[in-house]
Amino acid sequence: MIAELRSARELGSACDDDDLVMWAAQGLTGAGRAWALGDAVVAGSPLISRRDRLAVWGGAACAAELLRHALGELGPAYRPLGEVELMSEVTAKLDGVRERGRFSWMSLPAAPTSALGDGVGWVEAKAEAEVAALLAAAAPHSYAVPGAAGVNRWAGVRVDGRLAAVAADAWSAPTVGLLAGVATDAAFRGRGLAERVCRWASRELVAAYGRAALMVDDVNAVAIGVYERIGYRRRPVMAAHVTP
Repeated sequence: MIAELRSARELGSACDDDDLVMWAAQGLTGAGRAWALGDAVVAGSPLISRRDRLAVWGGAACAAELLRHALGELGPAYRPLGEVELMSEVTAKLDGVRERGRFSWMSLPAAPTSALGDGVGWVEAKAEAEVAALLAAAAPHSYAVPGAAGVNRWAGVRVDGRLAAVAADAWSAPTVGLLAGVATDAAFRGRGLAERVCRWASRELVAAYGRAALMVDDVNAVAIGVYERIGYRRRPVMAAHVTP
């Protein structure tokens, strides 16, 4: 029987405290919802990292039934995501649910051993126009931008007074801080500034939320290398969508 989970504690117990599931549920506060069936869990929230998202976890047979139920409850706008092998099996079982794309979920269970954070700090609110300008030039497709719902704060480093690299604490859950919006001004690339900012911000996220995570395109080998040096562990995932 499908059971709706009503608390983050229930959810953590049901999914072995999986960081992707716990992030997607957003603490089951607000509009976050979660369900369990057998060895599977589905949990999600609206408008996290610019999408209505559902994390899928567990065995494929129960997960497919749960996902069908969750989409019926929440509507077809939700984007299911989970480990590639699981989602491949789940989408094969559900008519109208198809692969949308693949990327990696990376998680950091403990603070980096070396902060390398000289000169990095949280950007003052009055300087967020500088963040916006840097992103517009260096990362125009960034989901995280100043002022967007769920984007909490920005870490940055300056070179000769100019904002050179940034990263955001965005769409974080009570027990999973999300790193997003990483960008470096083109004039300052090749100096390791993005790694410095990400390392410092990751330490802050772990301190605030207990662990950190991020999403990265699989083709972005340079960024993946940076995150792995910091200590992030990579998990390939697949996102799906409901077709008309």
